[in-house]
Amino acid sequence: MNYTEASTALEGRSPAEILAWAAAHGGPRVGFATGFGAEGCVVIDLIATQRLPIDIFTLDTGLLFPETYDLWHRLEAKYGITIRAVKPAKSVEAQGLAEGPELWLRDPDRCCEQRKIIPLRAELAKFDAWITAIRRDQTPERATAQIVEPDKKFALVKINPLVAWTHDEVWGHLYANDVPFNPLHEQGYPSIGCQPCTSKIIPGEDLRAGRWRGADKRECGLHTAEGVAKS
Repeated sequence: MNYTEASTALEGRSPAEILAWAAAHGGPRVGFATGFGAEGCVVIDLIATQRLPIDIFTLDTGLLFPETYDLWHRLEAKYGITIRAVKPAKSVEAQGLAEGPELWLRDPDRCCEQRKIIPLRAELAKFDAWITAIRRDQTPERATAQIVEPDKKFALVKINPLVAWTHDEVWGHLYANDVPFNPLHEQGYPSIGCQPCTSKIIPGEDLRAGRWRGADKRECGLHTAEGVAKS
Protein backbone atom coordinates (compact mmCIF):
# COMPACT_ATOMS: atom_id res chain seq x y z
CA MET A 1 0.00 0.00 0.00
CA ASN A 2 1.26 3.49 -0.87
CA TYR A 3 0.27 5.36 2.28
CA THR A 4 0.86 8.85 0.89
CA GLU A 5 -1.24 8.25 -2.21
CA ALA A 6 -4.04 6.64 -0.21
CA SER A 7 -4.07 9.45 2.34
CA THR A 8 -4.07 12.13 -0.34
CA ALA A 9 -6.91 10.44 -2.20
CA LEU A 10 -9.00 10.26 0.98
CA GLU A 11 -8.36 13.84 2.11
CA GLY A 12 -11.69 15.66 2.11
CA ARG A 13 -13.73 12.45 2.22
CA SER A 14 -16.19 11.88 5.06
CA PRO A 15 -15.26 9.65 8.00
CA ALA A 16 -17.92 7.18 6.83
CA GLU A 17 -16.23 6.95 3.43
CA ILE A 18 -12.79 6.58 5.00
CA LEU A 19 -14.03 3.75 7.22
CA ALA A 20 -15.63 1.99 4.24
CA TRP A 21 -12.29 2.32 2.42
CA ALA A 22 -10.48 0.91 5.48
CA ALA A 23 -12.75 -2.11 5.58
CA ALA A 24 -12.21 -2.75 1.87
CA HIS A 25 -8.49 -1.94 1.54
CA GLY A 26 -6.92 -2.06 5.01
CA GLY A 27 -6.34 -5.79 4.79
CA PRO A 28 -8.29 -8.85 5.85
CA ARG A 29 -7.90 -7.98 9.53
CA VAL A 30 -8.90 -4.43 10.53
CA GLY A 31 -9.56 -3.38 14.12
CA PHE A 32 -10.75 -0.27 15.93
CA ALA A 33 -9.32 0.45 19.39
CA THR A 34 -11.75 2.68 21.28
CA GLY A 35 -11.28 4.50 24.55
CA PHE A 36 -14.99 5.52 24.56
CA GLY A 37 -14.26 9.20 24.11
CA ALA A 38 -16.66 11.35 22.10
CA GLU A 39 -14.69 10.67 18.93
CA GLY A 40 -14.64 6.94 19.58
CA CYS A 41 -18.42 6.92 19.94
CA VAL A 42 -18.71 8.59 16.52
CA VAL A 43 -16.51 5.91 14.94
CA ILE A 44 -18.49 3.11 16.62
CA ASP A 45 -21.71 4.63 15.29
CA LEU A 46 -20.31 4.79 11.74
CA ILE A 47 -18.91 1.25 11.83
CA ALA A 48 -22.11 -0.20 13.26
CA THR A 49 -24.58 1.65 11.03
CA GLN A 50 -22.61 0.68 7.91
CA ARG A 51 -22.18 -2.88 9.23
CA LEU A 52 -18.51 -2.82 8.41
CA PRO A 53 -16.38 -5.91 9.12
CA ILE A 54 -14.18 -4.06 11.61
CA ASP A 55 -13.34 -5.66 14.97
CA ILE A 56 -14.00 -3.22 17.84
CA PHE A 57 -12.08 -3.58 21.10
CA THR A 58 -11.06 -1.50 24.10
CA LEU A 59 -8.16 -1.52 26.52
CA ASP A 60 -9.82 -2.32 29.83
CA THR A 61 -7.19 -1.08 32.27
CA GLY A 62 -9.33 -1.90 35.29
CA LEU A 63 -9.20 1.78 36.19
CA LEU A 64 -11.94 3.24 33.99
CA PHE A 65 -14.73 5.40 35.38
CA PRO A 66 -18.00 3.62 36.25
CA GLU A 67 -19.64 5.90 33.68
CA THR A 68 -17.27 4.56 31.02
CA TYR A 69 -18.17 0.95 31.78
CA ASP A 70 -21.86 1.91 31.61
CA LEU A 71 -21.33 3.62 28.24
CA TRP A 72 -19.63 0.47 26.96
CA HIS A 73 -22.77 -1.55 27.69
CA ARG A 74 -25.10 1.11 26.27
CA LEU A 75 -23.22 1.18 22.96
CA GLU A 76 -23.32 -2.61 22.68
CA ALA A 77 -27.06 -2.62 23.39
CA LYS A 78 -27.91 0.21 20.97
CA TYR A 79 -25.99 -1.20 18.01
CA GLY A 80 -26.20 -4.93 18.71
CA ILE A 81 -22.43 -5.28 18.68
CA THR A 82 -19.71 -6.71 20.90
CA ILE A 83 -16.84 -4.50 22.02
CA ARG A 84 -14.10 -6.84 23.17
CA ALA A 85 -12.12 -6.21 26.34
CA VAL A 86 -8.33 -6.39 26.06
CA LYS A 87 -6.80 -6.51 29.52
CA PRO A 88 -3.25 -6.17 30.89
CA ALA A 89 -1.44 -9.23 32.18
CA LYS A 90 -1.73 -8.07 35.79
CA SER A 91 -4.83 -6.89 37.58
CA VAL A 92 -4.64 -3.55 39.39
CA GLU A 93 -4.16 -5.45 42.64
CA ALA A 94 -1.38 -7.65 41.22
CA GLN A 95 0.36 -4.60 39.77
CA GLY A 96 0.21 -2.98 43.20
CA LEU A 97 1.91 -5.99 44.78
CA ALA A 98 4.62 -6.08 42.11
CA GLU A 99 5.23 -2.35 41.59
CA GLY A 100 3.88 -0.78 44.76
CA PRO A 101 0.49 0.90 45.21
CA GLU A 102 -0.78 3.65 42.90
CA LEU A 103 1.94 3.35 40.26
CA TRP A 104 0.04 5.94 38.19
CA LEU A 105 1.00 8.60 40.75
CA ARG A 106 4.68 7.71 40.99
CA ASP A 107 5.43 6.72 37.40
CA PRO A 108 2.49 7.34 35.05
CA ASP A 109 4.55 6.43 31.96
CA ARG A 110 5.32 2.99 33.37
CA CYS A 111 1.69 2.49 34.39
CA CYS A 112 0.52 3.37 30.86
CA GLU A 113 3.15 1.02 29.44
CA GLN A 114 1.93 -1.87 31.59
CA ARG A 115 -1.80 -1.29 31.31
CA LYS A 116 -2.10 0.10 27.76
CA ILE A 117 0.95 -0.12 25.50
CA ILE A 118 1.95 -3.74 26.12
CA PRO A 119 -1.61 -5.11 25.80
CA LEU A 120 -2.24 -3.03 22.68
CA ARG A 121 0.99 -4.19 21.03
CA ALA A 122 0.02 -7.82 21.61
CA GLU A 123 -3.49 -7.23 20.28
CA LEU A 124 -2.42 -5.30 17.19
CA ALA A 125 -0.09 -8.13 16.20
CA LYS A 126 -3.29 -9.89 15.10
CA PHE A 127 -4.26 -7.14 12.64
CA ASP A 128 -3.16 -5.69 9.30
CA ALA A 129 -4.51 -2.21 10.08
CA TRP A 130 -5.93 -0.37 13.05
CA ILE A 131 -8.35 2.53 13.18
CA THR A 132 -8.07 5.35 15.71
CA ALA A 133 -10.28 8.29 16.64
CA ILE A 134 -7.56 10.94 16.92
CA ARG A 135 -7.91 14.47 15.53
CA ARG A 136 -5.12 16.77 14.38
CA ASP A 137 -6.25 19.64 16.59
CA GLN A 138 -6.11 17.66 19.84
CA THR A 139 -2.38 17.82 20.64
CA PRO A 140 0.85 19.00 18.98
CA GLU A 141 1.88 15.34 18.62
CA ARG A 142 -1.23 14.66 16.51
CA ALA A 143 -1.06 17.80 14.35
CA THR A 144 0.75 16.05 11.49
CA ALA A 145 -1.26 12.81 11.55
CA GLN A 146 -2.40 11.60 8.14
CA ILE A 147 -5.57 9.73 7.22
CA VAL A 148 -3.52 6.66 6.27
CA GLU A 149 0.00 6.24 7.61
CA PRO A 150 2.48 3.56 8.61
CA ASP A 151 2.61 2.90 12.34
CA LYS A 152 6.23 2.01 13.01
CA LYS A 153 5.65 1.49 16.73
CA PHE A 154 3.13 -1.30 16.16
CA ALA A 155 4.24 -2.37 12.65
CA LEU A 156 0.97 -2.06 10.75
CA VAL A 157 -1.21 0.49 8.93
CA LYS A 158 -2.89 3.21 10.96
CA ILE A 159 -6.09 4.83 9.67
CA ASN A 160 -7.47 8.01 11.22
CA PRO A 161 -10.94 8.77 9.80
CA LEU A 162 -11.67 11.75 12.09
CA VAL A 163 -8.24 13.34 11.77
CA ALA A 164 -9.51 16.44 9.91
CA TRP A 165 -12.64 16.93 12.02
CA THR A 166 -13.10 19.59 14.69
CA HIS A 167 -14.48 19.30 18.21
CA ASP A 168 -17.77 20.85 17.02
CA GLU A 169 -18.13 18.40 14.13
CA VAL A 170 -17.74 15.49 16.55
CA TRP A 171 -20.42 16.80 18.87
CA GLY A 172 -22.69 17.75 15.99
CA HIS A 173 -22.62 14.13 14.83
CA LEU A 174 -23.31 12.78 18.33
CA TYR A 175 -26.35 14.99 18.87
CA ALA A 176 -27.72 14.68 15.31
CA ASN A 177 -27.56 10.88 15.38
CA ASP A 178 -28.49 10.25 19.02
CA VAL A 179 -25.18 8.49 19.68
CA PRO A 180 -24.57 7.49 23.32
CA PHE A 181 -21.68 9.30 24.98
CA ASN A 182 -20.11 9.58 28.41
CA PRO A 183 -22.13 11.87 30.72
CA LEU A 184 -18.85 13.00 32.29
CA HIS A 185 -18.28 15.12 29.17
CA GLU A 186 -21.08 17.38 30.37
CA GLN A 187 -19.58 17.58 33.86
CA GLY A 188 -16.24 19.19 32.99
CA TYR A 189 -14.36 16.18 31.60
CA PRO A 190 -13.74 16.79 27.86
CA SER A 191 -11.03 14.08 27.70
CA ILE A 192 -11.57 10.93 29.74
CA GLY A 193 -9.06 8.20 30.49
CA CYS A 194 -8.37 6.18 33.62
CA GLN A 195 -10.16 7.51 36.70
CA PRO A 196 -7.05 8.22 38.84
CA CYS A 197 -5.40 10.20 36.04
CA THR A 198 -8.37 12.26 34.82
CA SER A 199 -9.70 15.46 36.38
CA LYS A 200 -12.11 18.21 35.46
CA ILE A 201 -10.88 21.27 33.61
CA ILE A 202 -11.79 24.88 34.23
CA PRO A 203 -13.04 27.25 31.51
CA GLY A 204 -10.20 28.39 29.27
CA GLU A 205 -7.98 25.37 29.86
CA ASP A 206 -6.81 23.10 27.07
CA LEU A 207 -9.29 20.28 26.49
CA ARG A 208 -6.67 17.70 27.56
CA ALA A 209 -5.47 19.65 30.61
CA GLY A 210 -7.31 17.24 32.88
CA ARG A 211 -5.23 14.26 31.77
CA TRP A 212 -2.30 13.47 34.10
CA ARG A 213 -2.70 16.84 35.81
CA GLY A 214 0.50 17.94 37.48
CA ALA A 215 2.67 15.72 35.27
CA ASP A 216 4.56 16.70 32.14
CA LYS A 217 2.42 14.32 30.11
CA ARG A 218 -0.42 14.67 27.61
CA GLU A 219 -0.25 11.30 25.82
CA CYS A 220 -0.38 7.75 27.14
CA GLY A 221 1.96 6.71 24.31
CA LEU A 222 -0.47 4.94 22.00
CA HIS A 223 -0.15 7.64 19.35
CA THR A 224 3.48 8.69 19.72
CA ALA A 225 6.32 7.18 17.73
CA GLU A 226 9.09 5.16 19.33
CA GLY A 227 11.58 7.46 20.97
CA VAL A 228 9.25 10.49 20.89
CA ALA A 229 8.51 12.16 24.20
CA LYS A 230 4.95 11.66 25.36
CA SER A 231 4.57 14.96 27.20
